[in-house]
Amino acid sequence: MSKINEAGTHKLGDRTVKRLGYGAMQLAGPGVFGPAKDHTAALAVLREALAQGVDHIDTSDFYGPHVTNQLIREALHPYSDDLTIVTKIGARRGADKSWIPAYEPTELTAAVHDNLRNLGLDALDVVNLRIMFDTHGPAEGSIEAPLAVLAELQRQGLVRHIGLSNVTPVQIAEGRRMVEIVCVQNQYNLAHRGDDALIDDLARDGIAYVPFFPLGGFSPLQSSTLNDVATRLGATPMQVALAWLLRRSPNILLIPGTASVAHLRENLAVADLVLPDDALAGLDAIGAK
Repeated sequence: MSKINEAGTHKLGDRTVKRLGYGAMQLAGPGVFGPAKDHTAALAVLREALAQGVDHIDTSDFYGPHVTNQLIREALHPYSDDLTIVTKIGARRGADKSWIPAYEPTELTAAVHDNLRNLGLDALDVVNLRIMFDTHGPAEGSIEAPLAVLAELQRQGLVRHIGLSNVTPVQIAEGRRMVEIVCVQNQYNLAHRGDDALIDDLARDGIAYVPFFPLGGFSPLQSSTLNDVATRLGATPMQVALAWLLRRSPNILLIPGTASVAHLRENLAVADLVLPDDALAGLDAIGAK
């Protein structure tokens, strides 16, 4: 039995997935743009993730663009029945590597078809609508128009389940009045705790919460408390940060990314990492500082 089973499972629409998944973003080139640095290594990471028991991969056709989805297809297609692939739409990439909102009906429809083609699928398991009113974080504004387009694509059978990304509680409430929302993907980690109340609210309703940048993103988490706990437990600071997220709430699904097989195994090993109560209290305090 895979060790990541010990981290438990959670519902994602009509699927049940293990809480430790894999995020494919880092398989693209620098700045999530251009081809993989090492194509063969990227394929090896994807295959090793499944060999280790991962059944939930997060991706997007605007990673690269097209790079991560094409790698997933090359490495894993035809897909096993228990693999859930989650993608996202709502942005496109500029030639200067910029992230540009893409909310027009034609853009959203094309994005779904691009994901289908590059992944080699007839229908997408879960599509997150990425809200880009502010590329640096959630910003208020109605999401009705783009979500209505995605809902129509769901009615056409091209999308099975819908999630939201980079959103506020107000936008989540608006979205849930329109369609079933199966997951929310926002920035959250030990030091970035703005969604604490939201996570608890979603947990009560059985909705998955998927933190992006669980290790701080492009600025890795730095904390003497985190380092001290890691040293005490014989783990890395990043392993402790992931283990804290698993303890934080049962509806949290983790999608740490890497382009290294060794780092992948290190990330998945957090299923075995037990955080003593006193260590947990110290880690909880990091976000309050």
